[in-house]
Amino acid sequence: MKQVIYLDNAATTKTRPEVAEAMMPYFTEYYGNPSSIYDFSGPCKEAIAHAREAVAKSIGAKTNEIYFTAGGTESDNWAIKAAAEAYQDKGKHIITSRIEHHAVLHTCEYLEKRGFEVTYLDVDEFGTVKLDELKKAIRPDTILISVMFANNEIGTIQPIKEIGEIAKEHGILFHTDAVQAYAHVPINVDEYHIDMMSASGHKLNGPKGIGFLYIRTGVKIRSFVHGGAQERKRRGGTENVPGIVGLGKAVELAMQDMKERAEKETYLRDYLIGRVLKEIPYARLNGHPVNRLSNNANFAFQFIEGESMLIMLDMEGVCGSSGSACTSGSLDPSHVLLAIGLPHEIAHGSLRLTMSEENTKEEMDFVVEKLKAIVQRLRSMSPLYEDFMKKNGADIR
Repeated sequence: MKQVIYLDNAATTKTRPEVAEAMMPYFTEYYGNPSSIYDFSGPCKEAIAHAREAVAKSIGAKTNEIYFTAGGTESDNWAIKAAAEAYQDKGKHIITSRIEHHAVLHTCEYLEKRGFEVTYLDVDEFGTVKLDELKKAIRPDTILISVMFANNEIGTIQPIKEIGEIAKEHGILFHTDAVQAYAHVPINVDEYHIDMMSASGHKLNGPKGIGFLYIRTGVKIRSFVHGGAQERKRRGGTENVPGIVGLGKAVELAMQDMKERAEKETYLRDYLIGRVLKEIPYARLNGHPVNRLSNNANFAFQFIEGESMLIMLDMEGVCGSSGSACTSGSLDPSHVLLAIGLPHEIAHGSLRLTMSEENTKEEMDFVVEKLKAIVQRLRSMSPLYEDFMKKNGADIR
């Protein structure tokens, strides 16, 4: 098997061995249904309570404000749909941004078809929400503001505290999709005035299929999944005990080493960005140069297609992703890259590399050398690049 350099941690992370080990007994030894009344189910109930405490502590919340879900997408859907239903007597206006994850954007589109109005905020060239536009967008019938904590493609971290303050000042619910940011940057729901927050286990070295939604006490959000009294009657269905245990363990571990992990990832990120921008012409960094996730590097390379670049990197054992949606069957480039002002032809040549603390400087060097050769090869086959170089009097060899 060829060497694999995994640089797609924004898509999913490797489950830590300690997490898998903590989960195993709840598959084979403590397998009782937590809702049962006999003693055999006691360890399951205790394990869920312990995980809930770990999650609550990590964001400065109360344990009864944490609801386990199947992941970030469900949490986003629950927060937005249920809030819209619960507060529609006050108004039917929602504010979000143009660069949200599709779990938020498609949910808002769903609500638009059911009589709600949605304002989609523009962002600046770095992908940051414009606070003055947010203030102008607020109306008497605005019931919810939903802005992601950090963007999953370009890594830009939003001014969440300021957004939360604006929402609180106007008496509007504030939800944030923190799937990419949670356990990677410090978050305190009271300090940031967050009313609802979505997160997912597999973005922080936990298992897939588990996440949570934080709901501040007093928010009158209703049930999303009906069918049982689990999660204090707000989310029916037998609890995913192994997944919850794994999430709790992953959170504990992530909180312990968050600072050190971020420092190493930032070093690798900046080293990679520095070499790419210096050594590959007609390349640009997407996202904020400073206010970005510690492990996110997103580039746009002129005169090439992101899909071809990804395939060639994969042949070298490098796992990355493209900001372009071409790999999912769409001909359109990323809505995030278009929102920050990139023209279609440049947005199509994007590459997202997201590292972990397990990556090394030597791996970054390997990636840069391979990337330089790949970009040069793809451009040598591009009529657009040939025409550009001829107009500028340069030799493309």
